[in-house]
Amino acid sequence: MIIISASPSLVEPMSATTHFARLPSLSWRFTSVWLRNFGVWRKLAAPSLLGNLADPMIYLLGLGYGLGALVKSVDGVPYVNFLAAGMVCFSSMNTASFETLYSAFSRMHVQRTWEGIMNAPLTLDDVVLAEMMWAASKATLSGTAILLVVSLFGFTTSPLAVGVIPLIFLIGVTFSAMGLVVTALAPNYDFFMYYFTLFITPMALLSGVFFPLDQLPGALQIGAQMLPLSHAVALARPMMLGHLPNDVLLHVTVLLGYAAVAFWLAVALTRRRLLK
Repeated sequence: MIIISASPSLVEPMSATTHFARLPSLSWRFTSVWLRNFGVWRKLAAPSLLGNLADPMIYLLGLGYGLGALVKSVDGVPYVNFLAAGMVCFSSMNTASFETLYSAFSRMHVQRTWEGIMNAPLTLDDVVLAEMMWAASKATLSGTAILLVVSLFGFTTSPLAVGVIPLIFLIGVTFSAMGLVVTALAPNYDFFMYYFTLFITPMALLSGVFFPLDQLPGALQIGAQMLPLSHAVALARPMMLGHLPNDVLLHVTVLLGYAAVAFWLAVALTRRRLLK
């Protein structure tokens, strides 16, 4: 059970007997940190959006039309339409991951912004929650922008595609929570390459973004079903192709489960790092 407190209280130093792994104690004051991050981002909004849009669009157009000229269709639809849903999920995952790794690490370790914020009536738990929600918000903006561009290109024409927007936010929450776990462990920026090389990149290749999961060997199909991105793609692709997805509750539960466990772990590891 996560505790949401309504009244402000000053932050007290964590005693040696306090368990770092206790459940998060949160308040709505996290929104002030979210607004602080938004105010900083707003000054660089244009280049930030361009960077978030450019990479997935290059993949979409390059692979969609280049490889699509060879593949023609996948599961009965043009390859570029098949790829579009994967790119929406891929973009949302990347935006959330980069924000909670490089940007959040800078605020936590390099600039020590978190330490300054905690002089206000805010707990470290609130700060971690604010970072997760801010990264999820950026992922939602990026993923929705990709969805809009995909719609303008005619790669999706179904009104069900609107249902992908709340899914994008859920993807953002899931991967931002996971990214904060890595940030809490990272000694420096180079550490993040392990996460991208050993987890994010293989997951992008094995989760149905670029090709159907049933093309994988049986053992890899089982492994792929355990990855959160697979469940995101399984929800997004049917809606963007005009029909309702199967096993909605299962896919949403898996994403929420990853988000909840990762957030708890991120809070615990961040407490151990900053409040020991």
